[in-house]
Amino acid sequence: MKHFIAASATLALGIGAAVAEEVAPTAVSFTDGAVSASLTGIAGDPDNGRQVMNKGAGNCVACHEVTALSEFPFHGNVGPSLDGVADRWSEEELRGIVSNAKEMFPDSVMPSFYRTEGFVRPGKAFTGKALEGPVEPLLTAQQVEDVVAFLLTLKEN
Repeated sequence: MKHFIAASATLALGIGAAVAEEVAPTAVSFTDGAVSASLTGIAGDPDNGRQVMNKGAGNCVACHEVTALSEFPFHGNVGPSLDGVADRWSEEELRGIVSNAKEMFPDSVMPSFYRTEGFVRPGKAFTGKALEGPVEPLLTAQQVEDVVAFLLTLKEN
């Protein structure tokens, strides 16, 4: 009976961890710009992160050069190159930068990809009109985790 109870408790804990609750954009906890806890409790997928960074919702290559994404044209030079970024920043720091770079770099022009409030005047696409209703984050929590997982693959050669 003890083994059955222990096995049931272990199974329940495992299931609970597998369905971890997503952290809302307004509940993200930053420490010196870093976010130590996963936003989803689910490991990021670097292949999905690669797609987001290309011309997906993140469109990171519009501002950053990434040699690992050289098959995609027109890399920007507004932000620093992301080559070797995994050697410069920890997973927690990368998660913070992708979520809201302004927490670490207040003067950054990088968009806050996982933020929904505190904007001066969010616009409604390219209409010149103010957005009505709630602001949605540019990336989902899982997309942030996926981008971080991809960035962690970018080590110096």
